[in-house]
Formats: sequence, C-alpha cells, structure tokens
Amino acid sequence: MASRRDFVKFMGRTGLLAATFAPFIKVTGASAAAMFNSNGTLPFTPLPITMKDDVVLPDGFNYHVILSWGDKINATETFGFGNDYTAFFPINGNSLDGVLWVNHEGTDPYLVSNYDGKSAKTKEQVDAEMLSVGGALVRIKLNPLTNKWEQVVNDKYNRRISAKTPIPFAWHEPIDGSNIAIGTMGNCAGGVTPWNTLLTCEEGFDGFWGDKDEKGTVTPGHLQWEKFNSYSPLHYGWVVEVDPFTGKSKKLVSLGRFAHEAAVPALAKDGRCVVYTGDDANDECLYKFISDKPGNLEIGTLYVANFEKGEWVSMDIEKQDILKANFKSQTDVLLNCRKAAHLVGGSKLDRPEDIEIDPVTNDVFITLSNNNPKGNYHGTIVRITEDERGSLKFKSSVLLTGGKETGFSSPDNIAFDKKGNLWFTTDISGTALNTGDPIYAGFGNNSLFYVPMSGPDAGKPFRVATGPMECEFTGPAFSPDFKTLFLSVQHPGETSGRHGKYTSNWPNGGNSMPKCSVIGISGPALDALMA
Repeated sequence: MASRRDFVKFMGRTGLLAATFAPFIKVTGASAAAMFNSNGTLPFTPLPITMKDDVVLPDGFNYHVILSWGDKINATETFGFGNDYTAFFPINGNSLDGVLWVNHEGTDPYLVSNYDGKSAKTKEQVDAEMLSVGGALVRIKLNPLTNKWEQVVNDKYNRRISAKTPIPFAWHEPIDGSNIAIGTMGNCAGGVTPWNTLLTCEEGFDGFWGDKDEKGTVTPGHLQWEKFNSYSPLHYGWVVEVDPFTGKSKKLVSLGRFAHEAAVPALAKDGRCVVYTGDDANDECLYKFISDKPGNLEIGTLYVANFEKGEWVSMDIEKQDILKANFKSQTDVLLNCRKAAHLVGGSKLDRPEDIEIDPVTNDVFITLSNNNPKGNYHGTIVRITEDERGSLKFKSSVLLTGGKETGFSSPDNIAFDKKGNLWFTTDISGTALNTGDPIYAGFGNNSLFYVPMSGPDAGKPFRVATGPMECEFTGPAFSPDFKTLFLSVQHPGETSGRHGKYTSNWPNGGNSMPKCSVIGISGPALDALMA
C-alpha cells in the first residue's frame, strides 16, 4: 500500500513536497473488504457492497427525494428523464433558496413512450421522448421544519429545455446550413462559469440523430426520431451555455464537436476563461479551451492534450499545416474535432469522463472510466498539474486505479468538498451489473465513494452510498453551505425493456415504475466531514 508520505507528495499538499509528483498511486495488498475497515478517523462506517433496490447509506447519513421524472414543474412542463449533472444557483445570495439545474441525458422508450421495441414508433411516442431529454431549471428551497429540499411549483424560474427547444449557434457562420439548432440532448456533465452561467454537454448525440461524416453520409440514430424530423446530426455534440435565471441558451461551436462529458471552467491570471472538456469514447481525447477575452467563450483557441509530451497542442488551422491539408476552415476543424485532434497528436485515452478542479491544489482531475477493447475494464482517476491556467505545459499522474483491490470499477462523476476531499461515483453498465459477468462480479450496485485527500486515510476510497438496481449515481454537487450533497439517481431498472417488466421499483417501491430522481443527502456524518 502506498505510504502516507507518498500520497501527500502526490497531492502536493505540503510546501516541501509540492514540486515532486509520485508517478503512480495504487492501493495493493488488501482485499476490498479490508480496504473499507477504517482506523476510526471517519465519522461513519463505510458500506460493504449491496444489491438492494434502494439508496443505502451508512448510519449518520439520510436522503430524501427532491424531484422525480414526471413531476410537474409548471402548468405545462414536467421534470425530465435520465437526470445527470446538477448545479445550484442561489437566488439573491441565499444558500437555502435557489435554482437547481439538472441535465436529462437520455430517454428510455419502454418507460417514457411505452414503446414495445418491435413496431414503428408513432409521432406521439417520438414527441414524448424528445420532451424527456435536455435539462430542467427548478426553484428549490430548504424546508426548515423537515430539513428537506422542496421544489417551488409553478415558480417563474421553473422551465424545461428539451429536444424541441430552438438554440442558436454562437458562431460567425451557419452550421450545416442553419444558425439555429432545434433542441439539446445527451446532456451529461457540465460546469459553472465565473459569470454564473452553466455549461451543459451534449455527449451521446449519435444515439439520437445519428451522425454525418465529411462526405455528407448520414448514419441514423436508433430512436427513429428522424421519421418525423429532419434535423442535421451536425447540430448536436456541442457544449451549450445556459443562463439559469432566464433559460437563454447558445451552442458554443468554439469548444468543438464530440461526445462532451464535461466542461469545467476556470480563470487564467489575465482574466480569460479556460475550459477543460473530454470526449467520452474509447481512444478519444482531452481538450482545453482558452478564450480570447474575459467573460466570453465564443472566441478562443482549442487545444488537445498530448500526455506523452505533456503539452496542449493547438487546433488552430492557421497554426497547423496538417490541419490546412485536411480541412477547409476552422469551422470544418471544429465539426470534425476527433479527426483533427488525432492528426495533431492528441493522446488517445480511456474514455475521458468527468473533470473537476481541486480547490486546494488547483490541479485538474479527470476520470478515465474504462476501455474494454484495450483490457482496461476498471478505469483510473488521473490528475494534471499546470504552472498556471494559461500554460501549454502540464504534468500528469494517477491517483487511483479501479479493480478488485481498490473495490471500485468504472469511475464516472467526481466532486470536491470544501476541504478538498474527493467524492466520485461509478458506472458499471446495467447490462453487466450483477449479471455474473466475471469482470464485474463482486462490485455490487453502483456506488458513491469518499476519498480523504489528507490525514491517515489519504487516498483510500470509502463506499458512502449504493444505488438502486441497475442505476448509476450522477451529478454530485454540494449546496453552498455544504450541508447537502445533491445527487442524481439515473436509470434505475435500466434493463426493464429487455425483460418486459420492471427490474427496479425505486423510489416508490411495490410494483411501481422506476423513476430517475434527484436526491439530497445530509446528516450528522456529512456535517462532521465538513467540520
């Protein structure tokens, strides 16, 4: 097992050790069960694996459901499906009253539109699915009597953005013949800008509208939406900037088109905004965007990470002869970002997923979920260290590797608390979870882990929650006072359509339909961790 000194050296949390980076931190020599035996420094007893159809928490934590799929948020709109990234925006500086943004990443035809998987879909079914994705803005308040968050129904801030919402492109020329895209979908993770707008990321766009190659050949999606609509696949796969108080949105062409998992902003010393974003697919890349001027992400330079050299490589067509030889314009480069990134030497990674910035060290942490074709079944959490945000050089190292020894597999979303400790969720596919698959056997339901970044337990992952059957936890985010952890429970009963019956009945139990929901986790154990 890595020593305490090695881990502190890795984290750069002491002045004398900050300049040296441990090349690899991997917990070895202990079973997962032994790993979860704390030495008494934690204010809770970490959970063993479970396969219970519920959100399971240690003593000292509790949870309540804040919003569920189908809940009315105003007279005409309902809370969407496939909830993912969450972000809380206080109203008038009140940390107990604000607008909660929630991504609605995907849909489930079996649950959402009662599709049998065999016949052709109707327009009504397609419309229901289109309205179930995108995102939601909902005003919530903490009820002081119950200590639970509740939505303010029919509030002026409550609104949906869906696959039917017109959203303009923030760019100097049309994208595939149009200045406006109809809708957003595949919204996975995101970020909050220094000027208090949110960034929501279109990830698995090809599953909705398919894709379109450089020759103009269209590969259809699998949802049959194109039967009733003729939207260009090139209108999707972008980062969308949203004003949480008005819903006004725009698609940021400057950050490139690919399966964006997250987009995390930070300020450079000169006030320009830097955004880190990853392409969640096997053998794809990590990117960094640097704006030309403060407070604006519409114009700037996109870079791709070359981990072998520790460099951010420009994707500006005017600075790369190989891009000039393969593309017509910068717009063409950004539309075909994957090809361009590979041409200039971007490193092929194992599914770059969520990204967050350590509030103590300012290092950037990235989850690489897995890459099964390459034999990386359990993923890693890595960090990059830069001298400053605008730097084009970086160093990289590994914090944790998934596997039976560390007790987790397929890390996905991450968050840091106010003390700089790490929280992360896992995403083993519902088709592999608890199925007897030898690779993923023994991990139980997908979980939420807590990793102290200092102290005697530094670097150890402790299971702090497990989710209902076949779900994944997504979108962890703390309330401003750090007394609540907002967490999405995405797709419980994910394989229900394959079996023609519900494979989860969470959150309402009995024989009820499973519902994606956002929960609030709180309690004395969380308070103790934040003290």
